[in-house]
Formats: sequence, C-alpha cells, structure tokens
Amino acid sequence: MADRGGKAPAWTSAAAVDVDAEMVIVGAGIAGLATALALRRLGVGAAGGGVLVLERHAELRSTGAALTIFPNGWFALRALGVAHKLTSRYDAFETSRVTTLETGATQVFRFAGRKSSGDVRVRPMHRKALLEALAEELPPGTIRFSSKLASIATEKAQGSPEIAVLRLDDGTVIRSKVLMGCDGVHSVVSQWLGLSEPASSGRSAVRGLAVYPDGHGLKKELRQFLSEGLRAGMVPISDTDVYWFLVNNTVPAEQEAGTDPAKILREVTDNLGRHMPAEYLDVARHSDSGNLSWAPLLYRAPWAILRGPAARGPVTVAGDAFHPMTPDMAQGGCSALEDAVVLARALSRAATPADGVASYVAERRGRAAWLVAGAYLSGWVQQGGTNVRGVRGYMVRLFRDWIFYRFLFPRLADTMWFDCGDLVEPNAEGKTHSE
Repeated sequence: MADRGGKAPAWTSAAAVDVDAEMVIVGAGIAGLATALALRRLGVGAAGGGVLVLERHAELRSTGAALTIFPNGWFALRALGVAHKLTSRYDAFETSRVTTLETGATQVFRFAGRKSSGDVRVRPMHRKALLEALAEELPPGTIRFSSKLASIATEKAQGSPEIAVLRLDDGTVIRSKVLMGCDGVHSVVSQWLGLSEPASSGRSAVRGLAVYPDGHGLKKELRQFLSEGLRAGMVPISDTDVYWFLVNNTVPAEQEAGTDPAKILREVTDNLGRHMPAEYLDVARHSDSGNLSWAPLLYRAPWAILRGPAARGPVTVAGDAFHPMTPDMAQGGCSALEDAVVLARALSRAATPADGVASYVAERRGRAAWLVAGAYLSGWVQQGGTNVRGVRGYMVRLFRDWIFYRFLFPRLADTMWFDCGDLVEPNAEGKTHSE
C-alpha cells in the first residue's frame, strides 16, 4: 500500500511466520525509529534481512501530545538528516519565565545563554510530527505493527556469534544478530536483561494540548508557575496549539480520575490548579480531550544505570527502556535521540554485534545517569521538595530561589548543549560522507 504521496509506507502488518533479521528493534517510539534511521544512514544491517522495528500498537503512538527538543536533540536530529524537516515547521524560543505564586517573584532565564549554533535552538513540537519525520525516512516494511513481544532467548551455533530469538504473541519466531529494546519505561527487554524496575518519584504529571482555532496570541516563551508541591507550565507550539503541564505530588485523585479526560481536567481547574493564573487555567480549559493524560513520574536510579546489566551479548536497550527519567529537564526524547546515534555508530565500528553493544553501553552509562540525576534534582527542588513541609520545606524553597536558579540551573542547562557527534567520521576535507 502506498501513502498519499505515492511512496510505499515504512510499515507493514504482522503475520505469523518465521523471520530472519539482521537487527531487530522493539518499539516504534522516538528511540526505536531514530535508531532504525541511524542504522540505515550507516548502512548497518542492510544485509541478512535488514532492520526490523516491532511495534505492539496498530499505528505510530502520539502519547504525550508534545515535547521540547533542546540543542542536544537537534545535534542528533541533524546527524540523522531530519532536522531541517522540523525546524521549518516549529519556531524556536529562548526565554523561560518562572513565577513563584506565593511571593509573586518572577525569574527570567535564557536557554541559549552565550551559546549559538544556527538552527540548533530550543523548539517545542508535536510528538507525532517527530515520529512521522523519522518514519518517513525508513524503507517500506521496516516497521511491523501489531507485533507484541512474548519472550526472548539467545542461542549460539558452533563457530557463530550468539543471536537473539524472539517469539511474538501471534506465534512468529524472529532470529536476529542484534536486539535493541526501545520499548519504553516498562520495557520487556530491560526486564529480560535484569535491569531494576523504575522507581516512583512521588510525583505525577498532567499533560495536555490546548487548541485555539482562531489563535492564542501568547508570546513564544516557556511560562512556569511554582507553588507548594506544584509546578505548572505552558509553551506555545504553533499559532493555534499550546502545550501545558502540571506536575504535582502524587494524590489519590489521580487513581480516581484514571484516564477520563473530563475528570482529569476538572481536578486541575477546580482543585490542584485552582489558584493558578487565569491565563494558565484558560489554556487548560482549551484542552483537546484526546491529548490529556495524568501519569506517575518514574525513573531508574542513576547507580542502577551505571552498574546495571544494560547489555547481554547482542541485546541492549535505549531511550526510556535504558534510562527512564522525570521530565523536569525535557531530556527524555533528546537523550533517546543521542542513544540512537551512539548505538548505530558503535555497531558500525565493532568487529561483532556484542562488541558494538558493549561499546555503546560503556559510552552512554555516565551521561544517562547524570541526566537522570539532574532531572530528578531539578524537579524536586523546583517543587520545593516532594511532600516536604514546615521548616524543611522553607529551606528547600530558599535554596531553590537563591542558589539553585542562580548557580546550579545554568550548569544543568549546559548539559543540554551536548553534541553526540556525527554518524560517520569527517573525511580529510572536513566533511562527512553524507554531505
């Protein structure tokens, strides 16, 4: 089947059959699609069945509605060759205004600081637009939808490298030289490897996308509002769409609301966020019910990332399956894009798949652990501590307003300018082979 532009899509439906693949990626989210594209750009896995992406849903997921891509994400997208498709659609912003509601004090930050790198700037975008930009670059048949992973095993023939053997719930058996788990926070692949389960941060987040058909008129900047136990924010994505969020200390009402958009919105406007500024509440009330969610914020402890079994033979993980983190530095998607470039590059250089996987994990452990720790610290401090009250809460807020924002936040912001490098080495003229 061809898409409306006449080009065959990069996906296919599942069918029960034995399959041999050079490389298999579980999950067609940001990490999975970016890894597949990085491998394609390098020509890795072109033989022996190619690269296959397994997605358990029937289509590309758009859960989360929107995300913000910081410079490190743009460096990776540039290496993948798709940055231009998105920078032409989404405007950059450089300013963040943080208002403490109890005092009315507002602090203003510039994400770029003294740094500048052309189109490499901070841009919010629709999550689905990023997924589609990546998927459009993949060959037909790369993505196999409605393919749920049932079990994983490895086997080794005499004189041959170890391979991964996957069984799907429809009976299909897939043998692959490399298996990459990009299947999210509750990853089946990470469980098989033996990585620790993600832990609760004690906080949850409501995320929504507000739609103003006639335009919202808001300035292109990130606005954040802090209150005891709460951090709310909003940022325009386009002239009509505004992404908004509210991070709260987990409350029983979350389970009561479940996935009901009406109950979630009512809890935000009538209870948790009732004291938020009128402009914020107006944005929340313009929410598209199909893009409204409320979920706990989970993370994998930094020491588990540094020391945990993130690889076994030709099997590894990337993105949230490797290093789930709280969204307080907007690094979940950006770090997944970094993973994709580093993983493909490592596999292209290694003598064996297992060597490539081991090299990738060794390169990514330290940075991933740092990002998880930085995100957790950033969120905990900005909300005044999780369930911390009285004198301790006052001291945390004092630290936030006088030390964190002035001295620590700029250091955390510097991590967002990390460049994971090109997919290929520059030649003698200083150009990459893809230029």
